[in-house]
Amino acid sequence: MSEEKKWYSLRVISGKERKIKERIDLEVKRNNWDDFITQVLVPTEKVYKIRGGKKVISERNILPGYILIEALPSKLTPEIVQSIANVQNVIHFLGKETPIPMRASEANRMLGKVDESLDVGESLIEPFIVGETVKIIDGPFSEFVGDIQEVNEEKKKLKVIVKIFGRGTEVELNFMQVEKQA
Repeated sequence: MSEEKKWYSLRVISGKERKIKERIDLEVKRNNWDDFITQVLVPTEKVYKIRGGKKVISERNILPGYILIEALPSKLTPEIVQSIANVQNVIHFLGKETPIPMRASEANRMLGKVDESLDVGESLIEPFIVGETVKIIDGPFSEFVGDIQEVNEEKKKLKVIVKIFGRGTEVELNFMQVEKQA
């Protein structure tokens, strides 16, 4: 019966997660720990903004200030815990000298969010809201301004009411065809 790997959270300086992950990966390789420290992960999700009519994709940390490490509990000796904790900008493991593993459900939720974000593609950082005013930047109604009537997140479409010849007309547009009015 082989021992089950567990996930541990490592408190780190926020904003430096990626750099710290690289340093820990290096430490793991250099010391040949890769047989029991199997993953070092910065939990992120893909998000996008519409900037100047273009879709700009970026990654956003789900857990700023934390890195997740998957390891075999029996191999996380005080020396190894200490040596990871001594990596620059690492604060400490959750549980300090005796790291406390995350509950499986908790780890799965975090990792699920990461996986989900890979499947879904990405989600909009600044979602469109019913009643909000947008300017149409593409298509036959380009330059028109209208109010959002309905938002369909899945299909990435909006129903916008545009005033044409003084009458409100419903137009269906995709997210890329409009930009928020400041």
